[in-house]
Amino acid sequence: MNGPDGGFFPRVYALVRRIPRGRVATYGQVAVMLGVVRGARAVGWALRALPEDAAARVPWHRVVGAGGRISPRGGPGPQIQRRRLQAEGVAFRGARVDMGRHGLMLGSFTRPRKLPRE
Repeated sequence: MNGPDGGFFPRVYALVRRIPRGRVATYGQVAVMLGVVRGARAVGWALRALPEDAAARVPWHRVVGAGGRISPRGGPGPQIQRRRLQAEGVAFRGARVDMGRHGLMLGSFTRPRKLPRE
């Protein structure tokens, strides 16, 4: 896996841009779609390293932890993520996204043959 200037991070951003409004994917699902088995943490690192100027173009809030939970981190990030998801019509069951209604089904989301290496 490559760092922020290499190929992996831009591939994460390109794939996350394809998650439809009102849907969410888990970090693990994104990793699997990129062909990186057990790469959920690396997806998290990529999104954490997302440059501020790119954050408006990459819907980072549509990626959640296993089971639909919003990953805890310092600052207002979790609250912002929940508000953005709710604004897109995503329903929660307690503290978790209702994955049955809003979770991305891997079979319905085909991975492009080759993601851009930007």
